[in-house]
Amino acid sequence: MSLPSIFISHGSPMLALQPGASGPALASLASQLQKPRAIALVSAHWESRELRVGSTVHPQTWHDFHGFPAELYQVQYPAPGEPELAAEIANLLEQAGLPAQLDPERPLDHGAWVPLALMYPQADIPVVQISLPSHQGPALQRRVGQALTSLRAQGVLLIGSGSITHNLGELDWHAGPDVIKPWAQAFRDWIVDKLTRQDNATLDDYRRQAPYAARNHPSDEHLLPLFFAASAGGQFKVEHSGFTLGALGMDIYSFT
Repeated sequence: MSLPSIFISHGSPMLALQPGASGPALASLASQLQKPRAIALVSAHWESRELRVGSTVHPQTWHDFHGFPAELYQVQYPAPGEPELAAEIANLLEQAGLPAQLDPERPLDHGAWVPLALMYPQADIPVVQISLPSHQGPALQRRVGQALTSLRAQGVLLIGSGSITHNLGELDWHAGPDVIKPWAQAFRDWIVDKLTRQDNATLDDYRRQAPYAARNHPSDEHLLPLFFAASAGGQFKVEHSGFTLGALGMDIYSFT
């Protein structure tokens, strides 16, 4: 059975310690899936000029953030890498006209290990990260997703990890879970509508056409993994929806 591709809004790194509603949603989704033989993941936190594929045997857990409680820096996610899968991914990208270099030193950033720790806490599934050349926009991510979609039938779970909304400068650090900024809700609902309609041309032009696009995403990198997941999969489904801190969207989508 072919696995879906998934888009995860990974929120703050504190999700690892305070999973809120997202933790149970991620655990439930993982329990419904056939256990993957490996995971290939595009994270918003590995921006690069050109495509790169992590090929380390034992990727380290990278605490790529500052100013959080000491407890968070003690969290480890010792999932193995899989250099053979990394090479296969690079080959598939090459065949699609997308040359990619292998990176034998890349650790797992928090866009990878935070949600994976909630989905697969045993850390026993190999993880391969793929970089995000964010300056090339949605079009490149669609091509990457399409190039790797065949891996789903081989038991590889394809994940795009970012955020459906991501304006850290306008978060309300005192907001309860029921507080949602109207401009964040409007953008999220627009995205869901276009995904439901499979209106890819309009989605790709989201910065001009979506309501409050620049306010929700001052830069592209946290939304771009959505285009990878959407083009790697099929039928769209909302697995979880919600906001924290007033405007940080925590949606999880599957593409089966």
